[in-house]
This record gives sequence, C-alpha cells and structure tokens, in this order.
Amino acid sequence: MLGLRTIARVAGEIRKDVAAAHDRDPAARGVSSLEVLAAWPGVHALLAHRVAHALHDHDIPVLPRSIAYATRAVTGIEIHPAARIGDGLFIDHGMGVVIGETAAIGRNVTLYQGVTLGGTGFATGKRHPTVEDNVTVGSGAKLLGPIVVGHGAKIGANTVVIKDVPANSTVVGNPGHPVRIDGRRPEGPDADWIHLPDPVADALRALTTRLAALESAVGEMGGPQADPARTADDVRRLRAVRGPSPAGG
Repeated sequence: MLGLRTIARVAGEIRKDVAAAHDRDPAARGVSSLEVLAAWPGVHALLAHRVAHALHDHDIPVLPRSIAYATRAVTGIEIHPAARIGDGLFIDHGMGVVIGETAAIGRNVTLYQGVTLGGTGFATGKRHPTVEDNVTVGSGAKLLGPIVVGHGAKIGANTVVIKDVPANSTVVGNPGHPVRIDGRRPEGPDADWIHLPDPVADALRALTTRLAALESAVGEMGGPQADPARTADDVRRLRAVRGPSPAGG
C-alpha cells in the first residue's frame, strides 16, 4: 500500500512541477508558488496525475482512472494514469493535451497546448512515444506511435511526427522533417516558432530557380520563345452568343 516514501516522492515531484512553471512561463514570474499551485491548469493536471500514477502502480482499481477522468473535465488535459512522467514537466495552457498509456516523458520537458502523444492502430504493448529530457513540443504537434524523441529536440507547432527524432534536432512539417537553425542545435524551452526553417518552401524555391535556369538555357540555344508582348491581331476576340441558354431557362 501507499507509504510515507511514496507520499514524499509525489510531494517532491509536485514541487519541481511548480518550479518548472516559474522557470518557463513568463506569466508566472513574480507569482507565488501557492498561486501557481491554485491557478495553473497544467500544474493541476500533473498534481492529479502524480497521485493517480502512484495509485495505479499499487494496483488500486477504479480510483486512478476516475481521477484522470475528473482532471480531463476540469483542465482539458488528458493523461493516462499509467503514463510515466519525469520531474519538471511544464504544460503551458494545456487545453487539448493528450498523453497516452504507454507514453514516457523525461525530465524538464515542455509541452504546449494541443499536443498529442498518441498511438497508432490497435497494437498492444508499447504504442506511444518516448520523449527524452529537455524536449520542447510546440502547439498542436502530434507525436504518434512508439517513437523516440531524442534529448534536447524541438518539435515545431502542428508538426506530425511518426519517426524517431535525433537528439538536439528541430523537426517541422507533416510528416516531420529534421532540420537545423543556422547550424545551431537548439535545446530547452525555446518558444521561437516563427523562425523555424520550412523544408517544403525551400524545395519549391529550389525548383523555381532551376526552372528559370533551364528556360534561360533553352533561350540561348535558339529555340522558339513565346513573345509576351503579343499584338492585338494575334488575339482571337470573343463574341457574345445570343439566344436561349443550352442549359435551359
């Protein structure tokens, strides 16, 4: 059954969760720990999960899922009691966050609203992501399946990740593509989602440049070229057709 050691561990985890909110939420600067504990939904969800997880680990029926259900109704954050969450997780705003049964989250991870750590298909066993330490996941991102998101990785907003993510990399797009920012390897809760590279736009830009170069090469070879300044005589004028409409009416 639950003992003093388990209660002390849960209390220590909650203290670290409150400290994470102070460190990573600008709105929490200058706010007392008591106020954060009372008014931050991400902290509420984690507090409830710490208790539900401890009960789940001791094979207590019904109560862990009941706590998770009530927490989802109050905060909009759904965390399965079996999910394993390390110290210092910060869930910013939190509405719509879903963390599945076999998900594992390391230390000092930051999740923004709308993030899903979900499964794929109806497979049993490990079917949810493993997120290692110091990872930041942007708003609306979907991490699906038993993938591993490496230490210090950064997932852009609305990214769909279905493959393992290398450590210290940035992933954007659908499906997610690993990229880098100016040769730097970002780590920690960097919320600058505006300056992420766009690999799809880069590819289109490269194709446009290549097409212009090919058109120029064909022109230098003496091939026929369309004259953009066509005369009025070359243009076939349209005339209005009178009479009943073939569509009726």
